[in-house]
Amino acid sequence: MLFSRVRGLPVLTPDEGIRLGVVRALTVDAASGTVTHIRVRRGRLRGDAVLPWDALDTVGPDMLIAAPSSAPAVAPPHHDLLGRRVLTEDGEERGTVLDAAFDPRTARIEAILTTIGELSAERLLGLGDHALVIRGRRAARDRSRSG
Repeated sequence: MLFSRVRGLPVLTPDEGIRLGVVRALTVDAASGTVTHIRVRRGRLRGDAVLPWDALDTVGPDMLIAAPSSAPAVAPPHHDLLGRRVLTEDGEERGTVLDAAFDPRTARIEAILTTIGELSAERLLGLGDHALVIRGRRAARDRSRSG
């Protein structure tokens, strides 16, 4: 599933189908290569809620269904992945993030789609205010050979 396809999807409760809001963003832990939380826009005056990824019962192409007792979580630090600059650990510019593919069952990121091509999720190191930081090509090759 693509990040861009999840944005804007409604988040519903399982029993009554009450709309909690719509997905505004996904929070990523780049070091582990996983989506950890979803940010749900509840409306202009109500602000955003944060739910842990594992608080979702169902992730489908048309909606997300939260587990029955999904209380909003304490908001972890959040940096939008989409639109973020990509830099190698050596400071080499590697484009801008256009989208990311992930497995909705495991929340594992599978690939990062950038303006200059696709990046393997194994190359992710960190995500901050300034950029998504990835392993350089040589470091990524050496790591895949030894692992």
